[in-house]
Amino acid sequence: MGLFNRKNDVDTAAPQAVDPALAALTGEYTIDPAHSSIGFTVRHAMVTNVRGSFSDHEGTLRLDGSDPSSSTAAIDVKIASVDTGISDRDGHLRSGDFFDAETFPLMTFRSTSAEQLGGEKYRITGDLTIKDVTRQLAIDLEFNGTATDPYGNERVGFEGSAEILRSQWGLTWNAALETGGVMVSDKVKLNFDISAIKSAA
Repeated sequence: MGLFNRKNDVDTAAPQAVDPALAALTGEYTIDPAHSSIGFTVRHAMVTNVRGSFSDHEGTLRLDGSDPSSSTAAIDVKIASVDTGISDRDGHLRSGDFFDAETFPLMTFRSTSAEQLGGEKYRITGDLTIKDVTRQLAIDLEFNGTATDPYGNERVGFEGSAEILRSQWGLTWNAALETGGVMVSDKVKLNFDISAIKSAA
């Protein structure tokens, strides 16, 4: 079942019928932060990976079953909720060396387009704002399907990732290593695991 199907480039005499299962997805969804995660992975000292996440985030999805390419996403992340498991490191990330969470408390994403890559794989493109810098970001996602939970909530699930160069968003702090290289890599992988609940009609 496609969710973000590309529009057909060739006009046909009769419009294609919308998959009823796909059409049933149409509606507004709220991301469930208790069952979703937004995280990151970054190379440290050239030899290992540090993983972290943001525990405080919210967002909405607008799924359009009759025109899936019109589906949208909006996510707000509170920078102060960054958690790598080490309080001193988290404090450094919140400081002016990195996110400057006091001045720029939110990281935001607003989608501008979506497309199907094949099967249940999709790409959603939009504007990612960190600090006072907004740049385009493409996120590759896999649609994990739908379910009705024990409380009667209709859920959809997605997981995916994207890579950014943090320096392009003004996150430039670093330290040189005696053996060569730098303490923190410029490349950062963003990880998304999303469960969203459909709003009542």
